[in-house]
Amino acid sequence: MNPGTSVHEQPENLVEVDDLRVSYGDVTALEGVSLTLEANKIYGLIGRNGSGKTSLLSVLAAFRRADAGTVRVEGRDPYEDADIVSRVCLIRESGDLPAAKIRQIIGLYRELRPNWDQELADRLLRRFDLPAGRNVSKLSRGMKSAFGCLLGLASRAPLTMFDESYLGMDAPARYIFIEELLRDYVEYPRTFIVSTHLIEEFGRLFEEVLIVDKGRLIVHDTVDSLRERGVSISGPAELVDRFAMGLDVLGEQVLGPTKQVTVYSHPTDDLRRQAKAAGLELGTLPLQDLFVHLTTRPERNPS
Repeated sequence: MNPGTSVHEQPENLVEVDDLRVSYGDVTALEGVSLTLEANKIYGLIGRNGSGKTSLLSVLAAFRRADAGTVRVEGRDPYEDADIVSRVCLIRESGDLPAAKIRQIIGLYRELRPNWDQELADRLLRRFDLPAGRNVSKLSRGMKSAFGCLLGLASRAPLTMFDESYLGMDAPARYIFIEELLRDYVEYPRTFIVSTHLIEEFGRLFEEVLIVDKGRLIVHDTVDSLRERGVSISGPAELVDRFAMGLDVLGEQVLGPTKQVTVYSHPTDDLRRQAKAAGLELGTLPLQDLFVHLTTRPERNPS
């Protein structure tokens, strides 16, 4: 992807998080999370329910303060920094929408968001078939989700985050959202973080993926690298066991004399030749399958 010229000069590293901890009473939502996100990329944030995804996004958006560690957006702590907050947009599944008409809420966002694009908002109103004069409280769940996505895209915030904000939308509306996000990203590059359980559907958006599990960041890698590292090995059980010895095995399945193991490893050309010579079959895993394996095995510390 070759984005055009950005509307803002941004530091190379837009987001820097070091040893972040977030707690709710006795419950620790995030512990020891450190990450660096470059400007003008689309990141996928995936994890099981309760893994800490929403807590991470809430801290980045200054919805709450970190209990420990440091958080920097454009080199500054976003908490209680009005200038940074105006340049960060988080759209949550709940929508956080006031009981007002669509056009009134758009007017409010236009005042609060310095990069707001009204032409884009108008186009998305048409594409999502949203009634500008209707009160949000009267919208269907799908329309509320579409309106939230409209607000996030039209804000054109340098850091824009969507936290499962499209779950109420049907498949055609989600495809419109993906199409419009990619289209606008090419014209106006910025940093997106998209948190989703619909991994295969949204995976084509992502340049890099962050996997959070039980409050810890267990993977941060490019999509291409992740796809290469998820490998299935199939064949006679004894040969598969011998071949997989010393590899990072995520899971296995046995059907009679045949066995398939899933490993987390970069297979070298030599390894592939050895597998072929041994009569074994190597395959790649879909991103969603790899995520499931990584977050359900007993030991969750992939190297």
